[in-house]
Amino acid sequence: MAAKLKIDFVSDVSCPWCVVGLKSLEQALARMGEDAQAELHFQPFELNPQMPPEGQDIIEHITQKYGSTPEQIALNQQGIEARGRELGFTFDMGKRTRTYNTFDAHRLLHWAGIEGRQLQLKQALFDAYFTEGRNPSDHDVLVDVAAKAGLDPQQAREILTSTRYANEVRQREQLYAERGIRAVPSVIVNERYLIQGGQPVEVFEQALRKIAAESAQAA
Repeated sequence: MAAKLKIDFVSDVSCPWCVVGLKSLEQALARMGEDAQAELHFQPFELNPQMPPEGQDIIEHITQKYGSTPEQIALNQQGIEARGRELGFTFDMGKRTRTYNTFDAHRLLHWAGIEGRQLQLKQALFDAYFTEGRNPSDHDVLVDVAAKAGLDPQQAREILTSTRYANEVRQREQLYAERGIRAVPSVIVNERYLIQGGQPVEVFEQALRKIAAESAQAA
């Protein structure tokens, strides 16, 4: 009998390790096959909630925020690109030259969850930013990405030009902040178990199998 796993994936669309974490999680679930029945929900987290609309140069931003040197940043980007290739995702760091505010992207993701297209939109947002270098705060970009994810573009634009789902996103952000989430990706399974970081597929699989076994015993 398949173990039921409710997975809350707390992340930001401008976080490269969140891409790695999601791809690893998906492959781990695929390896589990019929042993697990996963219900995946994406929860909002903003790495830079005060970021202005025009964004900031990515090298400048990382240097200011983390104190990294350009050499350290380049090495880290090479490592992320390599992890992406292993998982079948293309990071084009040459196109990702700026970091942006992601609040409106999270509003669309909340709506996509209601529409049953959240995973598709999350994947499309990752592709748009990390592979194509597009601006995830630009409404035209977000409408286009929503359409690619199978959502109604007109409805997406109506949401973006309003304040719809703003309170819901802020409430979710506050909820996970109160639960101690300070870094992403944070993967919460069955509202009890926490797996943090862009872990390898094997780590996710081992953790999920252990959780599934414990859940079966509890039942």
